[in-house]
Amino acid sequence: MSAEPLLRIENLVKHFHVRLGAFGEKAATVYALDDVSLDIEEGETLSLVGESGCGKSTTGFTILNLHRASGGKVIYKGQDLTRLDEKHMRPFRRDLQIVFQDPYSTLNPRMTVGEAVGEPILFHKLATKAELKERIATLLSDVGLPARFASRYPHELSGGQRQRVVIARALACQPKFIVCDEAISALDVSIQAQIINLLLDLQEKYRLTYLFIAHDLAVVQHISTRVGVMYLGRLAELAPRDALFQTPLHPYTRALLSAVPETDPERERNRKRQILQGDVPSPLNPPSGCRFHTRCPIAMEVCSKVVPEWKAARPGHLVACHAVNSGLS
Repeated sequence: MSAEPLLRIENLVKHFHVRLGAFGEKAATVYALDDVSLDIEEGETLSLVGESGCGKSTTGFTILNLHRASGGKVIYKGQDLTRLDEKHMRPFRRDLQIVFQDPYSTLNPRMTVGEAVGEPILFHKLATKAELKERIATLLSDVGLPARFASRYPHELSGGQRQRVVIARALACQPKFIVCDEAISALDVSIQAQIINLLLDLQEKYRLTYLFIAHDLAVVQHISTRVGVMYLGRLAELAPRDALFQTPLHPYTRALLSAVPETDPERERNRKRQILQGDVPSPLNPPSGCRFHTRCPIAMEVCSKVVPEWKAARPGHLVACHAVNSGLS
């Protein structure tokens, strides 16, 4: 890995201002992201996991400037992307791409596969019209599709084939960084494995860096270099994959991992689940202090009053927990 990270995210904040009530008479704020900091190294796969609504996708969208940040920085090639308007952001769009969850809604039903894959190439002037057909054929081959698919429309393809087209379109600009936002969750399990293996092959071939957003921890364990655990808009833990799965420190991470089924029947029978009490609080009114304290089995008085420090408990293993940081966990 290089000395400098590919992307540096510093104290990233994203709040959404909404109107509540039957007639929108009440203003409110959704605290989607608060003080998220992490480095994404070139060539790695950093996965974000957590319950629905924890801020995983919002993190990806805000990094790419698809959501305008409310605060903080996203540093890429010395530029703070959060300060750029769309005109000045455009040159960076080549390097920073995204694969969405639902490929059917991502693709324009009026455009052929070739038109969809070729559009970003023409937009960024990466090939002439004479070169375009060959470039599209190469991209389709990279994702395991024959060149003849260029003349087909999205409704003529299966879900797995459509997702391959979306991946080909993301590759069209020769990016360095791709956000995979629940990129396999809408697919059948057998197709999920194919897409995961495809992403790994493409990463090795093109030296890609992924931010992989998912809720399937078995998939995350297979594909990740490092894993970040999010809860209600904040990072709870960030660690190398093996360290996180073998020795999780945050009580929320432990609860998540305890829900992963064991493949061995005997170990599955003897497995002890850590079932969290209560529901996830609303991001409209998040708890004070540690946002997890309302459901935490080891919460202390300080947890409800003071936001825990984001610090390294071990080399490369960061956690935000009063009990862990004080050595009580």
